[in-house]
Amino acid sequence: MKKVCIVGGGAAGLMSAYAAAKNGNEVFLFEKNEKLGKKIYITGKGRCNFTNDVSPDDFLLNVVRGEKFLKGCIYAFSPEKVMNFFEDYGLLIKTERGNRVFPASDHASDVTKTLEKACKSVGVIFKLNEKVKKINTMSNIGIMSDINTTPDIGIMPRVVNIETDKNLYECDVCIIATGGLSYPTTGSTGDGYAFAQTFNHKVVELKPALCGLNLQENFYKELQGLSLKNVTLTAKNGEKTIYSGFGEALFTHFGISGPIVLSLSSLINRLPLKNIRLFFDFKPALDEQTLDKRLLRDFEKYKNKKISNALVELLPQKLISVVLKKANISEDKNVNSLTKFERADLVKTLKAFPMKVASLRGFEEAIVTSGGIELSEINPKTMESKKISGLKFCGEVLDIDAFTGGFNLQIAFSTGYAAGNTIK
Repeated sequence: MKKVCIVGGGAAGLMSAYAAAKNGNEVFLFEKNEKLGKKIYITGKGRCNFTNDVSPDDFLLNVVRGEKFLKGCIYAFSPEKVMNFFEDYGLLIKTERGNRVFPASDHASDVTKTLEKACKSVGVIFKLNEKVKKINTMSNIGIMSDINTTPDIGIMPRVVNIETDKNLYECDVCIIATGGLSYPTTGSTGDGYAFAQTFNHKVVELKPALCGLNLQENFYKELQGLSLKNVTLTAKNGEKTIYSGFGEALFTHFGISGPIVLSLSSLINRLPLKNIRLFFDFKPALDEQTLDKRLLRDFEKYKNKKISNALVELLPQKLISVVLKKANISEDKNVNSLTKFERADLVKTLKAFPMKVASLRGFEEAIVTSGGIELSEINPKTMESKKISGLKFCGEVLDIDAFTGGFNLQIAFSTGYAAGNTIK
């Protein structure tokens, strides 16, 4: 039996605590907040989409960074096994559009309660309102040749205890599951990165992911609150298309958001944003020729009207004036005086409405954090540091992130399970 201290009572921390304790280890879980799973409560708009019911191979296709590192632990503790775990501990679940899995109650709190119930059943000891301040190590016997470092560096340090704001705890293993920087009001304030850097771990630059985008121009202010369904968003870096997504988007007080925008943000957050050009196709079901014919029919019907009144069947009212401005067509122009070239410009604008990114929204709004502890310094089977014996990392603190749909919470569960279950 080993003494295990886990820092962080979120999804990864709770799962690692359960996995470690079920193997007979003495497990203490430290959470600086007054309750467990504070970030879980706000995921999925309070409903908690906690995994996605797909095969491990299909799951990995939705991982933006860290796919190779994750492969083993996703197979070992797959979405199917996560669903079975929650059902075994009494949670009723349901699967919705896009294979997204939720608690049947639509209450995120039930996910946290189930994790807490599972942990208590195997003897995890919770320490709430207790902040870990320091992790202490001492030299271990042996050399470092078996951890991809050179033998002449010396003796490999190992974890011996942790200091909190209340006490000192001896431990054989310390698991860091402190999350990222997203939603800092839930306690995600980057503690794990600081611990990692103390032990000379590299932290890949942190960026907001799954977030909205601030736009350079001000036209979006006229469109604030307009929801778009069945549109295509394309992003180009120079002439190279780096994303094309179909679905829902939303104009906001800062620019754009919505499912396809969130996905895009995770793909461009490490690129120079000044080079990124965005385009909305408002009518992806129609090619340019078919759309032109549709316009001609509408213009024939409204031939004695102003063009702004002739587009009411094609576009939402808010969008008409903005599209016409982009196409350099006056709203007051009569339909019967519109030239063939102006109509062609209108078609092009409807099929490729141009936008420029100013910046990403901040960590306060980002669903997850991109960047984190360098994966090459972590054992993918055990989540153990290759620098410090007995020090493990799991969840969002690692340089891993995925698209929306329950994938990021599944990553937390799988990496947490690997960290805890490999403590024998």
